[in-house]
Amino acid sequence: MAAGKRTIGIGMDYSPSSKAAARWAVDNLAKAGDRIILVHVLPKGADASHKELWKSTGSPLIPLPEFMEMNVQARYGLNPDKEVLEILQAASKAKQVEVLAKIYWGDAREKLCEAVDDLKADSFVLGCRGLGPLKRALLGSVSNYVVNNATCPVTVC
Repeated sequence: MAAGKRTIGIGMDYSPSSKAAARWAVDNLAKAGDRIILVHVLPKGADASHKELWKSTGSPLIPLPEFMEMNVQARYGLNPDKEVLEILQAASKAKQVEVLAKIYWGDAREKLCEAVDDLKADSFVLGCRGLGPLKRALLGSVSNYVVNNATCPVTVC
């Protein structure tokens, strides 16, 4: 890890827990010179014109000012939460961090772990849906999978 420039990944689906993860990362991890990357994973069936081109590598990195444009969000089939984008925009200015977004398509568990490797993340933050033991056993836990398989430290909010 290079001093002064870390890569912090945030798993983002705009749920209350992923919003909490974004706030936590900005408040507790981000320092001047860091890079925050919002990682979105859309289901395999999600319709995106660029999906075929980037299905194995994910979209290109999208700078926050560009990502905030409605036509860019629509192009990728996303409907970002304005509050999250404002938190990240404020952090970008106040803490001098670079904020980017990246979209993957497929199984969230696998793609988030791939993102950690692809982006060379120094740490990764994601939310937890708070499933009970039975639902977790039946549906599987994305956060549990990422904690156990990612190649960097993971914080679950």
